[in-house]
Amino acid sequence: MRSAAPTVDAYLAALPEERRDALQAVRAVILANLDPDLEEVMQYGMIGYVVPHRVYPPGYHCDPKQPLCYAGLASQKQHMALYLMCAYQDAGERAWLEQAWKAAGKKLDMGKSCLRFRKLEDLPLEVIGEAFRRVSAEAFIKATERALGGSREARKAPAKAVPSGKTAAKKAGARSAATGKAPAAR
Repeated sequence: MRSAAPTVDAYLAALPEERRDALQAVRAVILANLDPDLEEVMQYGMIGYVVPHRVYPPGYHCDPKQPLCYAGLASQKQHMALYLMCAYQDAGERAWLEQAWKAAGKKLDMGKSCLRFRKLEDLPLEVIGEAFRRVSAEAFIKATERALGGSREARKAPAKAVPSGKTAAKKAGARSAATGKAPAAR
């Protein structure tokens, strides 16, 4: 659930005691292992761990006003969640996370973007700490830029509007339906 809390302390204070205690314990592990170039903030209605603009001026590619999100920690309606973009965008880090979680003897409840848990005992806290230590802010920035297909400079260049194969085919199909003629063969 998205929170309107302006600070992390206010966010935590608004939670039921059991959830507050669990998130505070996870938060303590994160903060003990957080790269100095990362910051804890409130972002997207949850506790966020970000690469601030002072370290990475381009910010989040979809909304450059937002800092680049590295991880998140939240209390959702049915569960609590740890969002580890630092592990999800790199196949090697994700494989390490899955293997380390299994080796810790815990059941992994992983979605497309989060690790879900209902109580603190569901988490191998040492694995979470290691996940944060393994991916520095610098390494995360490099992985993000690789995923986006280039460097900061390349992303600043204006994109050329070239229709993809599906878009071009769709447009050709639409024109032929409008004129009653078959689309031209390529």
